[in-house]
Amino acid sequence: MAAVFDKPTIRQRLAPMLQGFDGPLAFAVFLLACAGLLTMYSSGYANGARFYDHARNMLLAGSIMFVVAQIPPQRLLSFAVPLYLFGVALLVAVAVFGITKKGAKRWINLGVVIQPSEIMKIGMPLMLAWWFQKREGQLRPLDFLVAGVLLAIPVGLIMKQPDLGTALLVLAAGMAVIFFAGLPWKLVIPPVVLGLVAVGLIVGFESQLCADGVRWPVLHDYQQQRICTLLDPTKDPLGKGFHIIQGMIAIGSGGLLGKGFMQGTQTHLDFIPERTTDFVFAAYSEEFGLAGNLFLIVAFLFLVLRGLAIALEASTLFSRLLAGAVTMIFFTYAFVNMGMVSGILPVVGVPLPFISYGGTAMVTLGMGLGILMSIAKSKRLVQS
Repeated sequence: MAAVFDKPTIRQRLAPMLQGFDGPLAFAVFLLACAGLLTMYSSGYANGARFYDHARNMLLAGSIMFVVAQIPPQRLLSFAVPLYLFGVALLVAVAVFGITKKGAKRWINLGVVIQPSEIMKIGMPLMLAWWFQKREGQLRPLDFLVAGVLLAIPVGLIMKQPDLGTALLVLAAGMAVIFFAGLPWKLVIPPVVLGLVAVGLIVGFESQLCADGVRWPVLHDYQQQRICTLLDPTKDPLGKGFHIIQGMIAIGSGGLLGKGFMQGTQTHLDFIPERTTDFVFAAYSEEFGLAGNLFLIVAFLFLVLRGLAIALEASTLFSRLLAGAVTMIFFTYAFVNMGMVSGILPVVGVPLPFISYGGTAMVTLGMGLGILMSIAKSKRLVQS
């Protein structure tokens, strides 16, 4: 009789919530989180609050991941359209009466100041995965055109703010869904070839295109300057080229094994701008060297490959497309950040996942991880 009234233990209550969590994915995130905490302690040593804030942001991201992981993919499907429409409405509101800081109108005050473009990093792949799920088995070229329009609206609004970094991440997530949905190669190859030709022409005619007084259409002046600075940062070594030059010096000075934890001179003598945010990879490279970089790259590759494996094993088209797109968000974050700090891509505001300081980006990462965990969990529960 007493057994009827026995209350379940905390472990028994948590067991159903933890059941089905993807261990390999969690392990990859754990390794990156450890690297991020070590790097933040060193690079943010002059500002002690940065380390504790970064740890708090990680705990917040972990909590969000845990909550989102409890939502089954079928339920996530119902959030797609409302979240997309809400995000687009906020982007329009930003364009009309948003808050301008440092020449960019990216924020809006809703009692709390928020950056609506962050919503679209998750809202965009959700919407496109919902669209292709509805069209499953009857896809036509027109359906890809509609998907392109759905993608172009938020990307255009974000670029107008201007925020090239976030626009790039939203575009990458959306294009991943469209590609995984079965976009024909004949539509993929031509723009890729045109892009490569354009890059070759820009590099070949850099001296003429980047001459004083020459203005490029479409791009803002600061975006043109970033590309020209990438091509030749030595033209303005103490100005626009300072970030790239100091980043490359820090990476190169790390050598094979690095200078050691807390021993980075470029970092602690304040030569690396934004050393806890966008350029944290330079601070990490200086102290941990090539060996540390290889560890970081392998950890990110493992995370990406595990995410793609989860996508491949998902039971529905919606889950496969969403998992694939979220995984590509992680890849784009890491690739763009490492590329810009290393001097092979223009400088844009893209953080390095789990390593860079930043609360908003960490929330987005937590939501993305939660979605992957939810999809992996639903598959394992079905199999059991």
